[in-house]
Amino acid sequence: MKRLISAAAGLLCMSFALSGFAAPQHATPEQAEALVKKAVAYYKAKGPEAAFAEFSKKEGLFSHGDQYVNVYDMHGKCLAHINQKTIGKDMIDLRDPDGKFLIRERIERAAKEGHGWQDYKFYDPATHKVEPKHMYFEKVDDVVFASGAYKPEKS
Repeated sequence: MKRLISAAAGLLCMSFALSGFAAPQHATPEQAEALVKKAVAYYKAKGPEAAFAEFSKKEGLFSHGDQYVNVYDMHGKCLAHINQKTIGKDMIDLRDPDGKFLIRERIERAAKEGHGWQDYKFYDPATHKVEPKHMYFEKVDDVVFASGAYKPEKS
């Protein structure tokens, strides 16, 4: 009986330990696009000040796991982001590890196309690696809303 209890306790401990090694759950491109559309509706209903404040909360209505909304004006100034250090800063020259100007490209494409998808590489906090990211963006008024989905490379 003691062996059975010890074995059960061991298995229980092992299952808790292994649960920490589960693959991170990433947002899907469909979820990213839906979050942007939800953010745009919120922006239209609540106004810029309330919307940008909500989008910038790490534990807010628009932040779920690795998914969040960010907003830039048409000059590259960050208006809303869960990384508080970027809010109010000119991010037009932000580059990915391959040298791609990701904010500049997004703004230029939003000005021409209104909405679409953008690919670049960015640090994924779930994997602690730079991963490909697929970002949906949408221009409303003179601001660009975006949310993305990481596409981890297979090892």
